[in-house]
Amino acid sequence: MGENRRVAIIGGGISGLAAAYQIAVHHQEASFTLYEASDRLGGTVETVHDQGFTIECGPDSWVTEKPWARELAIELGLADEIITSNDYQRITYLAQGRQLMPMPAGMRMMVPSAWEPLLHSPLLSWQAKQAYLREPKRAEELKASALAKRGDDADESVAEFTIRHFGEEATRMLAGPLLAGVFGGDIAKLSVRAVMAPFVRMEAESGSLIDAVRSRAAASVHAAPVFTSLRSGLGTLIRKMVEALPASSISLRQTVTAIVTNGSRWSIVTRSGHIAEYDALLIALPLDGTRALLASLEQPVAKSISALLPTESSSAVCVAMGYLPEKAARLRIPRGFGFLVPASSDPSAVSLLAATFVDQKFSDRVPGGGVLLRGFFGGTAAQALHSATDASVLEETRRQLSVLLGPLPAPDVAVVRHWQQSLPQYLVGHQSRIRRLETLLEHLPNLLLLGNSYRGVGLPDLVRDARQAANAIVSVRTLEAIP
Repeated sequence: MGENRRVAIIGGGISGLAAAYQIAVHHQEASFTLYEASDRLGGTVETVHDQGFTIECGPDSWVTEKPWARELAIELGLADEIITSNDYQRITYLAQGRQLMPMPAGMRMMVPSAWEPLLHSPLLSWQAKQAYLREPKRAEELKASALAKRGDDADESVAEFTIRHFGEEATRMLAGPLLAGVFGGDIAKLSVRAVMAPFVRMEAESGSLIDAVRSRAAASVHAAPVFTSLRSGLGTLIRKMVEALPASSISLRQTVTAIVTNGSRWSIVTRSGHIAEYDALLIALPLDGTRALLASLEQPVAKSISALLPTESSSAVCVAMGYLPEKAARLRIPRGFGFLVPASSDPSAVSLLAATFVDQKFSDRVPGGGVLLRGFFGGTAAQALHSATDASVLEETRRQLSVLLGPLPAPDVAVVRHWQQSLPQYLVGHQSRIRRLETLLEHLPNLLLLGNSYRGVGLPDLVRDARQAANAIVSVRTLEAIP
């Protein structure tokens, strides 16, 4: 299978790189070229080391319960590098005015695993707490009307789903900030099937989400920490994969501007005028790049495929501020992992979306006694900062953090990253559209689409999809033209 097959991989983020790695290591009978428009591989996965700080410029970890990133790390010889979050001090706060209020302990997203922390929380009114108390009593009603039982194409927004279970206040106060912190999106638009699939399954099985979460908590005597990372940073995952690739297979600073097919083979055209022919093609680009390449095809089906791609995406700005021990000793950072900021009623507000207390979330991220903070802007706020200088973005981040954490001096180390249109929005009906897209792709043989626009945004999902796609694209069955 895959003997002498030539594969073009367009896009060198985590998806394209993982696909290239899979071919290089597990399908050595095939060859490939990895095209990346920038001067580095890894996309938003980037680690900076400066004065003893380990600073993640994009994602800082993966969800522990999804195994695929961990499996890759172990395969790369990084088993001794794997670390988990310090969940013994995992407190997440919500910004309320100029104060940080702790979210109730034992929450899985907006679902409590224990009553006492929820009922004693000052975040919610008594009416909201009563809505929580009523939810288990409605188990049979909720199970009978469960979304998963309404057909494969049935879907609703995260807001609609959460309101059905817990009411409007819990949806606004808890679900909204939590989901915005992960997806940078609006829960009134996000598909609950796509972004909260485990909860949709819980509803179908138990009706009550609270009953389901509490049963799982009782069965897990030793619950695994929520997050997993690498001691030296996730950039090590990128570096080790790159080291496994033949240098001749990597083509940096090469923008692919068009793709052409003669039915079963593909030609790619780069901005420099380079043309090359391949047996198969993996496109692992952000949404705009994927649309542009599909638009270069003459086949009518390409237009139909493009119409099924996510229509919205969100930008992000990540700002890291590191304090060496002398300055850190004067800071008063509360114990916990960080805080979330509820959406502002002013849509033009350039407000932080969230912040992480990195040195508390993971060990070995700072020099002894140091403090490392990361602030995030998303959506319209990130767009508003797109053309701002790094210095002004840093100052705005420091100003907003100082309101909630007390006066912050200028950091000893700082990193600012702009990730434009980096988070596709999985809007209501997303999974149904992706199924139709995959059916249409069968009419363009030997072409697969990869990345965070389709089947998940986290590192484990992207690694899983990329390795599966690489396995498929070099197989004889995939390479046979469809009549």
